[in-house]
Amino acid sequence: MTLPSIAEYIDRWSLSPLTAHLAEPPWVMTQHAEAYVSSMITRLVGDYDVAGEIAIHRTATVEAGAIVKSPVIVGPRCLIAATAYLRGGIYMDEDCIIGPGAELKSSFMFKGSKLAHFNFVGDSILGSAVNLEAGSVIANYRNELSDRNIVITWGSRPIETRIDKFGALVGDRVRVGANAVIAPGAILAKDQIIPRLSLFDQRPPSAPRT
Repeated sequence: MTLPSIAEYIDRWSLSPLTAHLAEPPWVMTQHAEAYVSSMITRLVGDYDVAGEIAIHRTATVEAGAIVKSPVIVGPRCLIAATAYLRGGIYMDEDCIIGPGAELKSSFMFKGSKLAHFNFVGDSILGSAVNLEAGSVIANYRNELSDRNIVITWGSRPIETRIDKFGALVGDRVRVGANAVIAPGAILAKDQIIPRLSLFDQRPPSAPRT
């Protein structure tokens, strides 16, 4: 079965240290985020301050009160605001912003993307210039179901991921409105817009919900 190619959604993927994983589906990438980020830290070049498995570029800003747990790479000119929370294996490219009260877990984030404030993004891959307005969420777990296996609709076909935690593959320049919720297992095309206060759920209607 042909699976979604991350490089089709994110132009910078093939130029990044993650290009070695070009053929892996996005839910496999996020499942192994900690291991992949740890490996990338050992191969970093450039002006990074590295303490254990926390690598912060010298042009990046981490405000007092932010919580940054290893392993993590914070790239050039990124901003992590006070009360932001990073955990579970994080890679941030260039010029990214994690706003106040935002949480990013087991995710990869590319150039110029922003979590405004009070967001949660779990087990996801965000392309370049993605913008999440205040309060919007990319959920990563089907708490409401007894069968929590993530099933994705791609084209006209359901894909069984056989994992229970995956948020979204978010293409370049996607915009998510304030207080919108993206349900687990989403694939968003480049330039897609998710309206404010909406629910975006791609789980196939035929998938088990009991």
